[in-house]
Amino acid sequence: MICRRCVLPETKPEIWLNKDGICNVCLEYEKAKQSIAKSLETDFIKILNQYKGKGEYDCLVMCSGGKDSTASLYYMKRRYKLNPLAFTFDHGFETEDALENIRNAVEILEVDFLFFKSDFMKDMFSKILKTKSKAVICHLCSIWYMDLTFKMAARFNTPIIIAGWTKGQSTKQPLMSRCGCGINQSEFVSMARATEEFLEKHVRTDPKYKNFPKSMEEVLTRAQKIHKCLVLSPHWFLPYGSDVYVETIKNELKWKLPKLSYPANSTNCYLNFISVYNAMKYYGYTHYHVEMSKLIREGLLTREEALKSLEANFSKELLNSIAAKLDYQFGE
Repeated sequence: MICRRCVLPETKPEIWLNKDGICNVCLEYEKAKQSIAKSLETDFIKILNQYKGKGEYDCLVMCSGGKDSTASLYYMKRRYKLNPLAFTFDHGFETEDALENIRNAVEILEVDFLFFKSDFMKDMFSKILKTKSKAVICHLCSIWYMDLTFKMAARFNTPIIIAGWTKGQSTKQPLMSRCGCGINQSEFVSMARATEEFLEKHVRTDPKYKNFPKSMEEVLTRAQKIHKCLVLSPHWFLPYGSDVYVETIKNELKWKLPKLSYPANSTNCYLNFISVYNAMKYYGYTHYHVEMSKLIREGLLTREEALKSLEANFSKELLNSIAAKLDYQFGE
């Protein structure tokens, strides 16, 4: 059964529906929304002005080639007149469509660009599949790339890390995950537990990964010791949605929607298909369901739009073509 208000399924004991078919997460939101302060663009500008000109670069912008991160880079350069350093990380599964979007953006905006490609995570991804772990691939990847991003921010002494995270991916600090996941959120309790178990049993025992952070909280603790900086997204502060900035980046940055991605009208890596498949298999929902449910509660997305975007649009053949790089094949 799915909540009548958002798109979260009932997965007791963490997520449950009342007699009216409304989930506990929506009920908790209703109780708390009156005390939630709205983030305004003026607040964001004050923060940017406070750190502008403090270093060689005013901020480091994480660029995945998707609409949200591309718009973030555009805003930093054109709207707020900052000197950003664009940063892209590729774990070996980025799509050519996404990389082309990034190349077009950095060339047109004339910003410095740092591209980091690594197969470091490949063995870990493979181990998740081969051990049948319920750990969410995207969550583990988030731990890796945020740890990496903090190291890059420290390397170039940038005071702010800019992400492309939407209001559905949380607006409260400290936020360390592109997926907006918090281990204490009802929606992520089971996923966080599985991730922790996988890290303890299969990762930290591997010499290659002996220093891999055990959680996003550890990433933050480590980062604060070497270089303190803020992690923000302009989308938390701006009053409009992607329908506005997608047209802008299409016209000005030659941005194109990828031919194949999940959810619909998004930009994610190839490995995301496997992560989504496993999450649906083990939990009945993904972090995208959580994100879109937040947007529904905020009035930024309709339930019908979310359900349509979340429809599976990929085949087992696609999964196996991706898994082949990890020496794995899905059964029938």
